[in-house]
Amino acid sequence: MIRNAFTEAFGIQHPIVQGGMQWVATAELAAAVSNAGGLGLISALTQPTPQHLADEIARCRKLTDKPFGVNLTILPSISPPPYAEYRQAIIDSGVTIVETAGSNPAPHVAAFKAAGVRVLHKCTSVRHAVKAQSLQVDAVSIDGFECAGHPGEDDVPGLVLIPAAARKLTVPVVASGGFADGRGLVAALALGASGISMGTRFMCTVESPIHQNIKEAIVQASERDTELIFRPLRNTARVAANTVSRKVAQVLSSGGQFEDVRDLVAGSRGRRVYELGDPDAGIWTVGQVQGLIEDIPTCAELISRILREARAILTDHLPALLQKASAPIPAGR
Repeated sequence: MIRNAFTEAFGIQHPIVQGGMQWVATAELAAAVSNAGGLGLISALTQPTPQHLADEIARCRKLTDKPFGVNLTILPSISPPPYAEYRQAIIDSGVTIVETAGSNPAPHVAAFKAAGVRVLHKCTSVRHAVKAQSLQVDAVSIDGFECAGHPGEDDVPGLVLIPAAARKLTVPVVASGGFADGRGLVAALALGASGISMGTRFMCTVESPIHQNIKEAIVQASERDTELIFRPLRNTARVAANTVSRKVAQVLSSGGQFEDVRDLVAGSRGRRVYELGDPDAGIWTVGQVQGLIEDIPTCAELISRILREARAILTDHLPALLQKASAPIPAGR
């Protein structure tokens, strides 16, 4: 068991967070992660209305008596969702943990904190992490360039970004982007983080609500099988490499604008990928960490394995290396 400021503040057993993924982070997955001792999250905007979100929260409560939270991602949009109504549904449902992500969360953080909700804010740069801390969030999740979804425009990988953030922050830091196993957990702790957040790895579990074909596609993929789209628009997204994402990247790199790819990147098409199991049906999000994923375990099996691997590294492998390093060099060598 790994206990620290993050696990204590959020009331969880293990410092492992499930990403709040659009179309994926449902009650079943969140409950499975929380039941295994991690922090499961429901994606608010996967639900079509605030009332549907309230119903999903109630459904999750029937599946677990452990702490779980809700992800509220705030993104620029021509027709933005009713964020204030989703926020109120979260508060009225008695949820005590929220992950905010995307644009400036200031209006939402103030309301959540006033209601006694603990806030974990996800961001992709140290400057945004420092700003989030000034808003009195309880922890920051920092996304390295390896991550799925929107990695920001700085292109800083986790190996640099995580310790850079930890050096500047006093609240707990959760490392995100590129984590799948015990080696990653130990590395994150060594870099100054208090835990890890995993999206792609939890997509590829038994309880994940996506089609089996997509889970198997993740297992078969390598770390090179992602595509960066929207780079010319300064809204970079890391998604699965497929016929659609390659076409989007080609159109935009040739001078095209968003209107030229709007139909290709429609969220409804991406949702069909998960429902129908056709990897080429649309744009879908996945991280480079898929190159480290080799199976489809239950969430309980996965978290247990990660902790077992981390314990072996911390108690056996690293101490053995230190012993070898401190051994005297034989004479004559």
